[in-house]
Amino acid sequence: MTGSHLISRSTDLRWRERLEANVFTCMHASPIFTSIGTNAFWRGPLLRHVKGQKIRLEGFNNLTKSLSFNIYDICYARSHESQIEYLEYIDEAYNSRRLRDIIEEVTQIIDAKLLHMSTQDYDPRGASVTAMVSEDHSSPVPEANVTGHLDKSHITAHTYPEHDPATGLATFRVDIDVSTCGMISPLHALHHLIRSFDSDVVVIDYRVRGFTRDSSGRKHYIDHDITSIQDYISEEVLRDYRAYDINIVSEKLFHTKMRKKLLAMDDYLFGPEAEGLKGRKLNEVRRLLETEIQEIFESQNL
Repeated sequence: MTGSHLISRSTDLRWRERLEANVFTCMHASPIFTSIGTNAFWRGPLLRHVKGQKIRLEGFNNLTKSLSFNIYDICYARSHESQIEYLEYIDEAYNSRRLRDIIEEVTQIIDAKLLHMSTQDYDPRGASVTAMVSEDHSSPVPEANVTGHLDKSHITAHTYPEHDPATGLATFRVDIDVSTCGMISPLHALHHLIRSFDSDVVVIDYRVRGFTRDSSGRKHYIDHDITSIQDYISEEVLRDYRAYDINIVSEKLFHTKMRKKLLAMDDYLFGPEAEGLKGRKLNEVRRLLETEIQEIFESQNL
């Protein structure tokens, strides 16, 4: 790809690339940021960092950082009654109240102030939450419903339960988008988001847009070091997943997919008819689940 630095990275031990970590610290007391890092190695030119220098910004940090986070929870419920029971269970477990709690926790983790939140539960299933947040803790809380005016940073969450009567597979998807401007970053909430759900497949996209200008007039298109979204996910979490990256560093585009390595079958069987599964039938269900998870992971039917 001409003019772009493409990085593909996997957590498979046979060919996983280990990039040296970079450190970025934000100084919230004044509009200054400091980037301190070591060289990150890949084929092609190095991503340029401002190492060991303090840069005074000309006013507000105008960079927009957007994180799109999707998780999939899959289970096997053979009878129609068990499928409906699973969908009702998962819909209640992650209703708008639960999503609201998660968003409030994310807001605290990224050190933002919650300005307004709107919630909605749908009939028959599904929920949505929209929140407006600000990095400025002195920002006034609006009195009216202003979720239609996303002039500040915002967080949205939506759930999508579905099932396949033919196979007995049921899938629950959660779609969370976090968009921030200024010094706050949505990447710091990744570990919490993954741990908040039963995540069989995780798909994450991150991008940085705009530029911010320093006091000398020089434009800066990113204010933190990143070679992969995996840099912001703990090794403890990554051990449980097979992960793969497609990153276009020069365009500030980062994409990571993750899927569970091992399936503990007791965690995937729902309903009384699944309790007696063993032998050949249990192996058939395992293959069914493995295929479903791999298809979602690869975004194609196999």
